[in-house]
Amino acid sequence: MKSVVCFNRFNSHAIFMSLSENLAFSPEEFSGRARLFPLPNLVVFPHVMQPLHIFEPRYRAMLEDSLTDDRLIGMALLAPGWENDYEGQPPLRRVGCLCRVATHHRTDDGSYNVLVLGLRRIVIERELPRKETFRMAEVRLCEDEYPDLASDERPELQRRLLEAFKRVLPRIPEAYEQLDQLLGSQIPLGMLTDIVAYTLELGLDFKEQLLAETLVDRRAELLLEHFARVRTAIFPPEFSAN
Repeated sequence: MKSVVCFNRFNSHAIFMSLSENLAFSPEEFSGRARLFPLPNLVVFPHVMQPLHIFEPRYRAMLEDSLTDDRLIGMALLAPGWENDYEGQPPLRRVGCLCRVATHHRTDDGSYNVLVLGLRRIVIERELPRKETFRMAEVRLCEDEYPDLASDERPELQRRLLEAFKRVLPRIPEAYEQLDQLLGSQIPLGMLTDIVAYTLELGLDFKEQLLAETLVDRRAELLLEHFARVRTAIFPPEFSAN
């Protein structure tokens, strides 16, 4: 069994779980094709758990097809102008996240409550001719890059990022304890950047930029720059009128 650390943005806490054979992912066995689940306002990252409510018939069909096969779904972001053709084939952003269905529950009305696990960044190379009600595409997996030249500075970069992240989280003791566990377990910097990027309330364009960036050190630097901008915006506080 392989362990993974996942982060649930809605509960602001880490989930330490074991990967069963149903959730484990082998890039060598990936077909290179993915069902697409495009949404207008959600960017999913690797290493995180994302709850979904699936109710449209075409996406229920997508889910049911995945459950009988590899349980994989490509979460994609709709591009600007999607409102003009939502029921058809609106444009997509090229970068997405390949996810595996971890759990699912069919409700009485036929919709599904689903929990997916982010696996890998993907680039949509070519959308395939429509054979089903849902969309499919040929996609390319993108792995995190760790340049050797930055290896000496990486531990300090990770420490700074985690400390900045803790400062903006709600002061929930359980969340801090779990973040300390993250630091203690020495998770890869790439995983930490994805957890931070997913959890923060960031603009969609910035989240897409972070998802598209495969250089892990650069992702961390972008997030630290964001924290610096936020801190500059709120400090020093205004003088009290009293």
